Amino acid sequence: MDQVADLLRAKGLRNTAQRRAVLTALQGHPHSTAAELEHRIGASGTSSDGLSRQGLYNVLDDLTRSELIRCIEPAGSPARYELRVGDNHHHLVCRNCGRIEDVDCGVGRAPCLDPVERKGFSIDEAEITWWGLCDRCQSPKG
Repeated sequence: MDQVADLLRAKGLRNTAQRRAVLTALQGHPHSTAAELEHRIGASGTSSDGLSRQGLYNVLDDLTRSELIRCIEPAGSPARYELRVGDNHHHLVCRNCGRIEDVDCGVGRAPCLDPVERKGFSIDEAEITWWGLCDRCQSPKG
């Protein structure tokens, strides 16, 4: 728990029970939705920390803005949160079951792709999502 407190302080955030609960709930559970986090926090007995649904969204927003967590929003899916930040990785998404897997960037630096036209933008990031069927959804049932 001290490591989580140190991370919060390093980003200039107060070390609150609610922020610690969210960061702890994300450990080992990348690509979690807010609903999954709410369930996990409640199931772990930390709901006594006074984390309402709105409070959860406030914490997620604070942690995202401070770059302690990353928010991804695959089309047709609720926002998902992960601890893996700052490494320019991308995602594979299964069209059938919604499973999401991280994929390291082949280039390693952002942006890893450049658009044909910049239209006056100074580009610093490219977000790539590959869609398809995961290995489990490709397997014949039977």
